Amino acid sequence: MVDLVYVALAALATGLVLIFQGYSLWLASRMPRLGPAGPSGTAPPPDSPLVSAVIAARNEEEDLPKCLDGLTAQDYRPMQITVVDGASTDRTRALAEARAPAVRVIEEPTLPEGWVGKNWACDVGYRASQGEYLLFTDADMRYHPTAVRSTVEWAQREHADLATLAPHVETVGFWEKVVMPFYVQVVLTYFRTPLVNRDSSRAAMANGQFLLVRRDAYEYVGGHAAIRGAVFEDVRLAQEFRRAHKRLRVAWAPDLLATRMYRDRHEMFEGLLKSVHGTEYSTLRQMGFLAALIGFFWLPLGLLPLGLVLGSPVLSGLGTLLWVALFGKHVVFAKAIRGSAAYGLLFPLAVGYYLVIVGTSISRGLRGSPLVWKGRSYPR
Repeated sequence: MVDLVYVALAALATGLVLIFQGYSLWLASRMPRLGPAGPSGTAPPPDSPLVSAVIAARNEEEDLPKCLDGLTAQDYRPMQITVVDGASTDRTRALAEARAPAVRVIEEPTLPEGWVGKNWACDVGYRASQGEYLLFTDADMRYHPTAVRSTVEWAQREHADLATLAPHVETVGFWEKVVMPFYVQVVLTYFRTPLVNRDSSRAAMANGQFLLVRRDAYEYVGGHAAIRGAVFEDVRLAQEFRRAHKRLRVAWAPDLLATRMYRDRHEMFEGLLKSVHGTEYSTLRQMGFLAALIGFFWLPLGLLPLGLVLGSPVLSGLGTLLWVALFGKHVVFAKAIRGSAAYGLLFPLAVGYYLVIVGTSISRGLRGSPLVWKGRSYPR
């Protein structure tokens, strides 16, 4: 009788894990994809709205040149490009000024209390712009020549007040190739990303790497000033748009945009920690995240060896099913972001990496440590 209870519980747990894993695959299958709108060089209509691109840049000398060259090569017109330099100590400002008059550079005023640096820079750039559309984009982005035109045309077709794109994520080092496919899954599942496109849905998210908004809608919700202290500024801005009943649209655009999000393993750890930790830290939420990572990704892998040790064909069969499902799913995600299938097989390492991140977040949170990013410290 006891054995039957254990088997029943194992079967129930297996079903829950499979449903959870299948949900992320279902979300991925529902993700719309945006590609180039016609060949490069196609002229936009003469009455096309002005697009003001704003780049918050702080010590971005490695990435900014390719970003600016990609933006100045866009086949969309009219367009203005503004770099807001956040007191960079490298050649960021000089590299941007070298591309004048196509690129305008603004010195970021002193960061006011209560503001996160990127939000302040975006607000400064917005106030210095005139575009009907505002394009907030990051210095580490790479653009297909039709990226802006394709996005504006898509946003207009969809009557979107906020349109955001997910780029191809380039991975170079070992840990990037192991962790970033899992990161994509976490974002997709946590934010239920494709459901953002349903006007009736409460799901709200945006990608601050490439975020196009209508100026009137942006001003209506209060812009970055309304979310001045938020580290997750893109998601918080999308939530403000949703609350104001504005229309959101999100698409995957690997043929239009590409980025290497982090330059090395240390920067990747701190960047992911920033996203997990935020300035609105909650020990309860982090403990829940920790439990979910272990319960849905590590514990299921123990069922097969347990079944073999106990000599239970049922447990061994359920365990085999979980191994096939989990490893198969992560291979699919690794291939989907144009990585190697072999790194999908290493997903338990990615889970362990995230466990260390969450554990570090809990440790820092319990000590009341501030969040540090790009040389600036933000209190909880």
